[in-house]
Amino acid sequence: MDSKTIKVGSRKSQLAMIQTEAVIAKLKELDPAATFEILTMETIGDQIQNVALSQIGESNLFTKELEVALADGRIDMIVHSLKDLPSTLPPEMAITAVCEREDPHDAMVLHPKHAGNPSTTLESLPPGSVIGTSSVRRVAQLKRKYPHLEFQDIRGNLNTRLRKLDEADTYSAIILAVAGLKRMGWGDRISQVLTPDISLYAVSQGALAVETKTNNQQLIKFISQLHHPETLLRCVTERALLRSLAGGCSAPVGTHSVLENNQLSLTGAVLSLDGSQYLTETQTVTLSTPIVLPKESMDQSTSYQMYSSIIGPNISQDALKAAEDLGISVATKLHENGATEILAKAKEENDSKAEKK
Repeated sequence: MDSKTIKVGSRKSQLAMIQTEAVIAKLKELDPAATFEILTMETIGDQIQNVALSQIGESNLFTKELEVALADGRIDMIVHSLKDLPSTLPPEMAITAVCEREDPHDAMVLHPKHAGNPSTTLESLPPGSVIGTSSVRRVAQLKRKYPHLEFQDIRGNLNTRLRKLDEADTYSAIILAVAGLKRMGWGDRISQVLTPDISLYAVSQGALAVETKTNNQQLIKFISQLHHPETLLRCVTERALLRSLAGGCSAPVGTHSVLENNQLSLTGAVLSLDGSQYLTETQTVTLSTPIVLPKESMDQSTSYQMYSSIIGPNISQDALKAAEDLGISVATKLHENGATEILAKAKEENDSKAEKK
């Protein structure tokens, strides 16, 4: 990189800053002479704390203000939790690094009154126990699995949600992402990891990403060295699934992906808001090898193809295309089986709730 200071956009929360600083540290390992300046800002999702995310009516709740700053040149790159990025990005912007994924699963965190019993699970909580989460995906799956539980919205950053859990007697437990808890150093608060048979996770959950302009080729070549090939391919297929389903924060869409021995498998699920309707589809594709290209190939590139809004100049374009096609194929099958109607009904119900707020 040249001597220009790279300006990095980030949300203001403690978790966002931990994640941004972790990505910068990785970039400094690649080029110790590189310098960075962090610019923080609040997004719509940060500012509106009394309404469920699914009822706010925006698809870019945690990214819009940052992307405006990227577009007008105030910043050069943004560090995101990839699950917060819409499946379609603004023109001339792309995801140019996908870092190695932390555990993507959901976790149950118990109120202190229950935490003394290490064997407590969602299944063993007493009937009528209130579980805090604003995720329609989590609620739909857990209502289906544990009809004896009640669910209530809980908003705020990680610190705020844990405080709301601990300082009142409203919730018996809350559901959070394992990745965020671990990055904050709070892994010891996890009472139960929700495996895919309990709750499929959100698209790209647990992965960090960098967003840049597509015309900044020097920065793209530098940042894309952070790509973790397995995570990248899994997130390409998961994001293609979500985009093809036309899903977002108002859609109960879950996923699970595995890449082993060049076999990429993707499970997608669509549910009604109450969990009574449930569609799932799993497909597998064999990826061409080698998946990782030699550095010379990347150095010689002058233009880049995007897959699920991700540029991976150091990854086989055939493998990226196969991953994207897999997500589209799984979504197509779900649509054939009735996903279109389920998602339309979920959006209608969420819009109705938003109008009553």
